[in-house]
Amino acid sequence: MSAPTPETTELAATAEPSVVPANSDSARASLEALRSEIAKAVVGQDPAVTGLVVALLCRGHVLLEGVPGVAKTLLVRALAASLELDTKRVQFTPDLMPSDVTGSLVYDARTAEFSFQPGPVFTNLLLADEINRTPPKTQSSLLEAMEERQVTIDGSPRPLPDPFLVAATQNPVEYEGTYPLPEAQLDRFLLKLTVPLPSREDEINVLTRHANGFNPRDLKAAGIRPVAGPADLEAARVAVAKTSVSPEIAAYVVDICRATRESPSLNLGASPRGATALLSTARAWAWLTGRDYVIPDDVKALALPTLRHRIQLRPEAEMEGVTADSVITAVLAHVPVPR
Repeated sequence: MSAPTPETTELAATAEPSVVPANSDSARASLEALRSEIAKAVVGQDPAVTGLVVALLCRGHVLLEGVPGVAKTLLVRALAASLELDTKRVQFTPDLMPSDVTGSLVYDARTAEFSFQPGPVFTNLLLADEINRTPPKTQSSLLEAMEERQVTIDGSPRPLPDPFLVAATQNPVEYEGTYPLPEAQLDRFLLKLTVPLPSREDEINVLTRHANGFNPRDLKAAGIRPVAGPADLEAARVAVAKTSVSPEIAAYVVDICRATRESPSLNLGASPRGATALLSTARAWAWLTGRDYVIPDDVKALALPTLRHRIQLRPEAEMEGVTADSVITAVLAHVPVPR
């Protein structure tokens, strides 16, 4: 995808794209069309769109972090509409119960039997709004769904639809009455994407659209139509799985993650699961940019969103103004890049 990366890092690849099957080219073109389609509703969030597409290709989940009012919910709804996927939204609150997410058994007096009523998790794109506002018991109800892609009720596993993606949001500035996600749950998210405030020009564009009658609750009126579907995603996933990774690139990913474990600013570095995730996202990005092999710039481009939520700062480092992003950036600057 020719869009900006999920971060400010720009790819410097100049290699010619390799020959790929026609269905792969068609799938890539369809996914590239998502940018312009979603832009009909969401202004200036191309990196977040790219990150969500990468997550879909890797069968991963996304944590969206941004202050209220930066179109996190609208972004997920527009993505679902552009991909012709089913989507549901759950507003996480302190009194939300696990069964409100997964579903429950309901007694039917007419048949004298219990029947399963599916919860909102049985969808393609689940928007878990303000996930850190619900207690850990309810947060954990998503763990099996995210990892195993199924829900077990009364000992019976029930598979979730495919594709399935959890897009969870959280507010980075308001922590009163919240329950921070434990490291084990954060690690289940493939990417953590920051959704920034728009630039002045983008914000003027937003206001101009609203002045001209744009209604964020009516995406059809905004002209959003499906430009890709599950078949395109499946073809893209097959192509991504064939994207080659040299031993040097695999070693580079490992060296980056091992360097985070040795950083004096961190209590916790990236785990082997983090290394696997970084390799997966780099492969997806390589395919989106038209190559069937991974280069170091692909790894660099996805390192921040893939690793920032998998490391834990020391308290004294936080007091000195160190951030997870600054630690990862320093690691990327010091780890030797394969030639």
